[in-house]
Amino acid sequence: MFKKNPWAVVECILFMNSEPVTLETLTKISGLSEEKVIAAIEELRAIYCEREHSIDVVKVGNGWKICIRPEFSSYVEKLCSPKHKGLSRAALETLSIIAYKQPVTRAEIEKIRGVKTDGVIQTLLERGLIAEVGKKKSPGRPLLYGTTPKFLLEFNLKDLSELPPPETFAKKTE
Repeated sequence: MFKKNPWAVVECILFMNSEPVTLETLTKISGLSEEKVIAAIEELRAIYCEREHSIDVVKVGNGWKICIRPEFSSYVEKLCSPKHKGLSRAALETLSIIAYKQPVTRAEIEKIRGVKTDGVIQTLLERGLIAEVGKKKSPGRPLLYGTTPKFLLEFNLKDLSELPPPETFAKKTE
């Protein structure tokens, strides 16, 4: 009879979810304590590393997900066609401003970029990369925007502290 190792149970749950799975969900589904789930994740990561697997368990946002190791991404790119078009330069610039300055208003974004951002913000909202996170306590109560968990997932970030420091970007002169 098969003995259910805690890491195998956690692996099964993570494998069957395309989105990150929270510690709360892992404990609820597995019946394991938080400590045992965390230990199982670490054991699973050690197994993948020791056996030189192409996958790893990665913390994304407030959960864990099975992901392809970066050194194998070129094979996945060859296999899979993009699910959606990449973001335009304007969208990436706007998303970067929101990620670093959040919560931020449309007017603050436009002041930094120097151009209108209505369409770009709408695109980022539709893709679920940003969301309205409140209203600024100033005249007119403008909407504030911030990034979403999907942003973290799409850019493979555990949290916003993993963003590169802004000073690492050199401003292009044209």
